[in-house]
Amino acid sequence: MSLAVVARAERPVVLVRAGERAADEPTMDPAGAPSTATPFRPVVLGLDIDHPDDTLLEFAFDATTRREAPLRAVYGWPEPPTSFYRFPGDAELYDSLERKHAAALTEVLRPWRLKFPGVEVTEATRCGSAAQVLVNAAHDASLAVVGRRIGTSSLGAHIGHVTHAALHHITTPVAVVAHG
Repeated sequence: MSLAVVARAERPVVLVRAGERAADEPTMDPAGAPSTATPFRPVVLGLDIDHPDDTLLEFAFDATTRREAPLRAVYGWPEPPTSFYRFPGDAELYDSLERKHAAALTEVLRPWRLKFPGVEVTEATRCGSAAQVLVNAAHDASLAVVGRRIGTSSLGAHIGHVTHAALHHITTPVAVVAHG
């Protein structure tokens, strides 16, 4: 049922697992218990730098500001086709691609850092499945934020594989932001 709601909603939807409490969002106190006196764990934003959307970015930065938490923006990029053959120049190619994707992520986030100067932002680009990169990055998050493009295919509304993975594998609340 929740997948159907997420697939059709045109507003942000936050899914929270049964048993999750608001008190679970902050970091642990010295005694090892969640406490409202400790800062919030980071908000993790899964971002497609090829198609960034202002609605998604606004939601993530706003959620981060409300929590007074850091924002961790992540992007997973696919392995180059040559990786299957292990050419001698692969190390240089990976380094070049890593720098290119990191620069692109920084550029997408630049106006948002200016708009929200109080938000501490860390950026991470990783080679690999975008879904797996997001799931790995969200292991200690208070909230994971992902996008879903509004539109339908001939098979009906869908949520995309990254959002699907987030909903099934991230244990913290997941905000799905519909965008154009």
